Amino acid sequence: MLMASCELIQMKQENPTADTKRTPVARVNRAFLYKDELGGIVLPGTTKEDSIVRVETYVNSWIRKQLLLQEAARKININEAEVERKILDYRYSLIAYEYQAFYIKQNLDTAIVASEIEKYYKENLDNFILKQNIVRATFIKVPKSAPRTNKIKELIFSKKEKDQDELKSYCLSFSTAYHLVDSTWMVFDELVKNSPLAEIPNKIQFLKANPYYETSDDTYLYFLRVMEYRISDNISPLEFVRDDIRTIILNKRKVALAKQLEDEVYKSAVSEREFEIFK
Repeated sequence: MLMASCELIQMKQENPTADTKRTPVARVNRAFLYKDELGGIVLPGTTKEDSIVRVETYVNSWIRKQLLLQEAARKININEAEVERKILDYRYSLIAYEYQAFYIKQNLDTAIVASEIEKYYKENLDNFILKQNIVRATFIKVPKSAPRTNKIKELIFSKKEKDQDELKSYCLSFSTAYHLVDSTWMVFDELVKNSPLAEIPNKIQFLKANPYYETSDDTYLYFLRVMEYRISDNISPLEFVRDDIRTIILNKRKVALAKQLEDEVYKSAVSEREFEIFK
C-alpha cells in the first residue's frame, strides 16, 4: 500500500494536470483526492448528516495518511519489491478472509446441544479454573430511609412465591442496587462493589463463615444471603462457563470450516488440473 501510494504521489507530481476533468476534494502538496474516489464510502439509506460526517472523516484520514506517506518517501529508502509483495499478500488475505467469512456464514451450524457443552467441560476441566470467588446469592442495597426495611430479611429467607414477588417489587421500588438469587453465578467482588462488603480483607474466610450478613454505612443498609459459593483456584461450575464454552465450540467449528473450504478448493483444482508447478 505504501508502494502504491508513493507511486501515485510521484505520478501526480510529475503530471499534475492529468486529472483536470475530475473534481478534487482535497490536496496534500501535489497529491489529490478526487470526488469519484469517494464512491462506496456512504452506504445507501444513510442520512445527509451522517453522510457528511462519514465523508469528512474519510477525507481527514486520507490527508493524514498522505502526509505520513510523503514524509516516509522523503526520509527513508523503500524496498519497492518487498512492499509490493506485502501489498499482494494483504490483498490475497483480505479476499480470502471475505470468502471464508461468506462460506462460514452459509455453512456454520450454530446449534449446540447441552450434552456437547457438558462433554467439552468434562474433557477440559483444567481450562476452567476460577480466578475469582463466585456466588449464587441475593444482595440488596437500600437507603436507610426506605420503608419496612425490618421485613427484608424475612422476605429473603421466605420460600413462598408471594413473598418472593413482594421482595422483587420492593427492590424495584426502593433498592439502589440488588440481585435476587437464581441459577446465575456472579463474581463476588462485582456483586458487592460500592458497599462495605467490598472492603472485607479475607473474602474466602468471610464466605465460609457468613451464609447471611447485614451491614450498613452512613446512608445505606446492605443485605447478603449466599446460597452457594466457589472459591478461586477451584474448578468453575458448568453454569458459570456455559456461554464461554458455547463460544469456544462455535470458534472451533469456524476454524474447521475454513480448513474444509481450503481443502475443497485445492482438491478441486488438482482434479481439474487448474495449476502446475514449473521446475
